[in-house]
Amino acid sequence: MSISSIESVLQQMRALAPSMGSAPASSGEAAAGGFAGELQKSLARISSAQEGAYGQAEAFEMGKPGVALNDVMVDMQKANIAFQTGLQVRNKVVAAYQEVMNMSA
Repeated sequence: MSISSIESVLQQMRALAPSMGSAPASSGEAAAGGFAGELQKSLARISSAQEGAYGQAEAFEMGKPGVALNDVMVDMQKANIAFQTGLQVRNKVVAAYQEVMNMSA
C-alpha cells in the first residue's frame, strides 16, 4: 500500500466523519486523546472490573450478608471476558504494528 492510497483513504474518512456525527480530529487532539486515551480508559475499566469481582468474591468468602454466589460468579465471568477481550485487542494491535513495520517503502 502506497502513501498516496493511504492519503486518499484518510481523505475519504475525513469526508465521511461529519455525516457520522463527529468532527474530524486534528493531529494534536488525536495524539492527546485518540486511540491511546481510549486504550488507557479500557485498561482502567478492565482493572476496575477485576478489582470489583475479586472484592465481591472476598466478601462472599468472608460471609458478608447481601453477597450472593451467583452475583460473584457473574462478575468474575464479566471480568474474565473483559480481560480476554483486552488481550485480543493487544494481539491485534501488535500484529498490525508488525505488518506496518514489514511494509516496503
